[in-house]
Amino acid sequence: MPSPAVPARPAVPPPPGSLVNGLAHPVALVRWFWLAYMTPGRPGRVTTETELRWIYTAWLGAFLLKMFGSTWDVSWHFRWLRDDLAPPHLLNSAGTALVVGLVIFHSYTGYGVDRRALRLMQWGIGLFLIAVPIDIVNHRINGLDITSWSPSHALLYFGTAVMLAGAIRGWWLYAAPGRVRDLVSLGLWLFFVENAIFPNQHQEYGVLSLAAYDAGRTTAEVELLDFAREQGQTPEMFMLPVPSWVHPAWLICAGLLSLVVARKLVGYRWTATIIAATYLAYRAVMWLALVGMGFPPSVLPLALLAGAVLIDLTVTWRVPGWLAGVLVTAGVYGAGAGLDAFDYLPRGTGGRHCRSRSASACSGWPSTCSPAAGGWHCGALPTSRPRTGPPRPSDGLPARRVGSPHRMT
Repeated sequence: MPSPAVPARPAVPPPPGSLVNGLAHPVALVRWFWLAYMTPGRPGRVTTETELRWIYTAWLGAFLLKMFGSTWDVSWHFRWLRDDLAPPHLLNSAGTALVVGLVIFHSYTGYGVDRRALRLMQWGIGLFLIAVPIDIVNHRINGLDITSWSPSHALLYFGTAVMLAGAIRGWWLYAAPGRVRDLVSLGLWLFFVENAIFPNQHQEYGVLSLAAYDAGRTTAEVELLDFAREQGQTPEMFMLPVPSWVHPAWLICAGLLSLVVARKLVGYRWTATIIAATYLAYRAVMWLALVGMGFPPSVLPLALLAGAVLIDLTVTWRVPGWLAGVLVTAGVYGAGAGLDAFDYLPRGTGGRHCRSRSASACSGWPSTCSPAAGGWHCGALPTSRPRTGPPRPSDGLPARRVGSPHRMT
């Protein structure tokens, strides 16, 4: 996208009274900001480089809060049932509030955006905010929805993607070409890719949680087991609500396509690789932090890095699109198979598929167990806890209270 010519305009300096011993006095600084910048204007208003950097640094900070909150939120719901005022939701809410403030600022002042970028921001936050009450109504009518693949949750992801597209366009149009523009663009694209493949985390947590459930270990509170029984769902339905092929397919269709667009627009030779490596490094750090706090672990989508490297190589070498698609897809599936990233537990038909070959694995379940491939297949969840023997642990039963919106809220 070509950068429009923006006439130079010096940044408005803060008034003398806004600085006390070299530090900003909050009230005076807010008053100065309001008088200097909260004036009506049209999209495309002259914005200096300093002002652009402050504005889009705020965008990066907002989505950083939302990414921290959403990552923690997934792990939180594989352990706890109740989540009123949970820390991950508070982080998400803080990020969302900052995004709302930024969209209002752009809409009123016209700074740092053209008309299309502003419309994307407005439509994105509008879709996101509409999705919240829809999600609550959906829970009220249809009961608790614990999957990240539900339509109301998908609307949250879509709204986030649209508002991020607006931020990416606004920054790229008005920032001066150079290293700073490229680095901020990489940061915004990182959040875009993270949002695109976020639904996969349900499976990345679910596969390990189901394995731990079968092994008799638990990191979930006891209330989750009772909740699952009341819902009448099997552990597989709870923890792996979609077929196993969805994870690699979504990784390719959403994650890798996002990386292709980022590589084309940013233009760095290793754009896709940098974004994927940064995302995986972030997930690894969060993995250590969350597991250290007692939350369940997840699979890391390492195959994403293989796909990103192949994207950068095929774009650099100008490989034809159809051949590049075949090579990248084959590379991702090959890397995933080699790392056992797609080795999901087999799905049953209305019950739990136990890895054990003993009927004792069905302890606490209906006694109508029968041999199945690789183990025993137990019936559906009982409606009450068994009266004999220790209660069956329920590791990784993700749950959500009615009216508690997921992802970026």
